[in-house]
Amino acid sequence: MKVAVAGSGIGGLITGLLLAKNGHKVTIFEKEDSIGGRLAFVTKGDYKIDKGPTIVLLPDMLMSILADAGVNTEEIELIRCDPLYGIHFPDGQTYRKFADLETQLDEIRREFPGDEEGFKRFMADMDERFAIGEPQFLQSSFLGIKDYINPKTIGSLIKLKAYRTVMSNLKTYFSHERLQMSYGLQSLYIGGNPYSTPAIYSLVSFSEHKHGIYYIKGGYASILDPVRKACERLGVEIKTSCPVEKVLVEDGKAEGIRTGEGDFLADAVVVNGDFPGTHSLMERTSDKKYKPSSGCVLFYLGVKGTYPDKDLHQFYLNEHFSKNMKEIFEKGKVPSEPSFYVFNPSIVDESLAPEGNSVLYVLVPVPASEKIDWEEASGYLSSYVLDTMEESGFDDLRERLNWMETRTPEQARQEGLYAGGSFGIAPALGQSGPFRPQVQPFPEKNVFAVGASTHPGGGVPIVMQGAKLVEQAVQRYVEEELERKDVTMDEQDFGSVRSL
Repeated sequence: MKVAVAGSGIGGLITGLLLAKNGHKVTIFEKEDSIGGRLAFVTKGDYKIDKGPTIVLLPDMLMSILADAGVNTEEIELIRCDPLYGIHFPDGQTYRKFADLETQLDEIRREFPGDEEGFKRFMADMDERFAIGEPQFLQSSFLGIKDYINPKTIGSLIKLKAYRTVMSNLKTYFSHERLQMSYGLQSLYIGGNPYSTPAIYSLVSFSEHKHGIYYIKGGYASILDPVRKACERLGVEIKTSCPVEKVLVEDGKAEGIRTGEGDFLADAVVVNGDFPGTHSLMERTSDKKYKPSSGCVLFYLGVKGTYPDKDLHQFYLNEHFSKNMKEIFEKGKVPSEPSFYVFNPSIVDESLAPEGNSVLYVLVPVPASEKIDWEEASGYLSSYVLDTMEESGFDDLRERLNWMETRTPEQARQEGLYAGGSFGIAPALGQSGPFRPQVQPFPEKNVFAVGASTHPGGGVPIVMQGAKLVEQAVQRYVEEELERKDVTMDEQDFGSVRSL
């Protein structure tokens, strides 16, 4: 079977590899001159740093799916982070998260005495909920009403406390507000407000302890090298600088795609990108108004020397965290005193900068808004961030700056991210699980979707899991077509269908 994939983000690439392994002829079309989507590097001379994702979560899932897709995982070096990261507060208090639970209990006993038992309950409850949530919501699709309007799914949502928010859930475990903040901020990884995001996403902070946090040597985007090699090995053709203009549809079925280079006929089409944008490719409008995730202002820095005493990952939380979140998610304003994240990879990876130098990455959560003057806002935020970092141990940072680049939600929007949000559509209750766009989202049953805005959601391993769901959906489609038509498909045209 010939498959056209529109977009070479990690979801499109892994989908293409999984389908190629099953004998399908796959061609991937990418509008940019390079592959990877959000996985990319910012480079300047001999400096490079990840442009997008930096925190490697769910490493077992990540490596397992890469291996399933035919990627040589021996080319990927995982470096374990321990401590996982530090969380800094304005008065100088620092709380560190550790992989080892006894070490974590000692840290809680020291920094937030009295909440030790609450932490034990949190880990035990989340362990149970993860066992429910992984097969029910990560490894399953919701393609028909019977897939989610049933006792099992509804019962799982109740057990996962989906009716609570992340922060209200954490209040049942921790009495210290700062500890609640420390286990709620992870909603921001996927652009969600911890004060309104469903409690099911509390599993993110749990998984950091359970599965660890890792760094990939060379940067997260370096996984694209072995992925590209796997594409070459399995015969997946990639056409860069070749934007898809529309999906060709006739008689309720996709016939292929149209590009600037002409039409490409295919038996199935996979659309990889922020889902709201796929409607234009299908030449239709959506009745649903999607809520975007938060945006980010990102600063990429090349620095003289290194900061070996600073953690690889660290968060700076403002004392008024709830006010920060309200400004971003409810008022659509740039926070006056923002919380932010700093990535300091050169302490474990000397390959990212010239000898004696280093790179830093700063992420400030902001609204996804076209109404903000981002040049003015990024100027204010850079001053605030640099001041805060210098006051907290990044000594003489301004004097040591060799260069700094900035990325705003406006640039993200221009690159095709929905409304300038950095993480796809928001992880709101009405946009999660069965209520999120599914892998077969259109009446045309041979059109499939994968990406951060599609079920099961955002984050590199989760998007890759979405690629597995697409593979399964394609398999079902082929089997249904075989049964419906009761014909024998030619091996050359349709690949090794029965190997699926």
